[in-house]
Amino acid sequence: MTFGIPTKQLVRASLGALTLALLAGCASKGEPAYTPKELRSFDETSSLETQWRRNVGDGLGHARYPIAPSREGDTVFAADVEGVVMAMNANNGNVEWEIDLDTTISSALTAIAGQVYLATGNGEVISLNQRDGSENWRSRVSSEVLAAPQANQQLLVVQSVDGRVTALDRASGEERWVYTSSQPSLTLRGTGTPMVIDPVSFVGLANGRLATLDNRSGQPLWEMQIATPRGRSEVERLVDLSGQPIISPDGRLFVTSYNGRVVALEATQGDVLWEADLSSRHTPILVGDFLFVVTDDSQIVALDANSGREIWRNDDLEDRWLTAPAFADGRLVVGDFEGYLHLIDAREGNIVGRTRVHSSGISVRPVTEGSTIHVQANNGRLETLEVTP
Repeated sequence: MTFGIPTKQLVRASLGALTLALLAGCASKGEPAYTPKELRSFDETSSLETQWRRNVGDGLGHARYPIAPSREGDTVFAADVEGVVMAMNANNGNVEWEIDLDTTISSALTAIAGQVYLATGNGEVISLNQRDGSENWRSRVSSEVLAAPQANQQLLVVQSVDGRVTALDRASGEERWVYTSSQPSLTLRGTGTPMVIDPVSFVGLANGRLATLDNRSGQPLWEMQIATPRGRSEVERLVDLSGQPIISPDGRLFVTSYNGRVVALEATQGDVLWEADLSSRHTPILVGDFLFVVTDDSQIVALDANSGREIWRNDDLEDRWLTAPAFADGRLVVGDFEGYLHLIDAREGNIVGRTRVHSSGISVRPVTEGSTIHVQANNGRLETLEVTP
């Protein structure tokens, strides 16, 4: 069986390069040693009604760059691998503007405070005006960027594939500081996405460490080993923190790791509050007292955010290469490698709705606003759906 998405097949084997390799679990002639679960019938209590759809350029490309869309207010912003960026009315899909940056886009988009930030395969970071797509500035960092740039009021923090974290001035794009970390010889394709608040940035690294950086200087305030390399082969010793740390309003930090654990920390000092033995390369989602995690074998797990106790686990979509979860009106939303979008009841853990967006597959996290879902398929199709009831 072959797959239309990058998963454990895509590994960066040297700094600043995208080397395609097969990770653990692959048999001879490229045949995976696992079998994605077949979809089964279920009691459908929620429906997904398409509101509009648009084709955004040529999609995510053969390497399946993680070019997730972004929404601010009533506008959705999306891009393709070849440099096309589009702004669309979130309610009806009308195109507000479209530009061609004439460069390979490699990162997800971040729309905030009237600007759209994105990054390229040659290490450029670009700021666009949300109103008309005009370019504010371009700045260069040390290498390719796959993670969405993250902003606070003054800075744009960018994590590149060579393990460096660069802070740029949001207004001008000028470099403010650079933090450098050690990189293992083999890492998952991609990097963690920083969690940036005004005083500090929380950064997950490919060596399994979490660093808390002072946004005034880039100096680490504290660091912690979240996942420890184990095993004899380099593949077994992968411990990337490739999801984004999540912070709660009361100052708890939730971190996932590949071949590691999910950890809850006290954000100011890094004291461990609890840990759970779950491997995940995805960003979790926190809703009230529930922390939702999609594991590396595509099980969906709900944890008590206060204790780490497992509340429910759904394995109906095991090995279907699910996206990171989103949340829409009481349901979790995930896409899979065959292009299906699934709704899971957040309290009970059962599948309650499903539709197919496109057979090219879905590999980037859906964007939600209330009961509205924007999801971009690998071929570039951007579809907006409404959850009912």
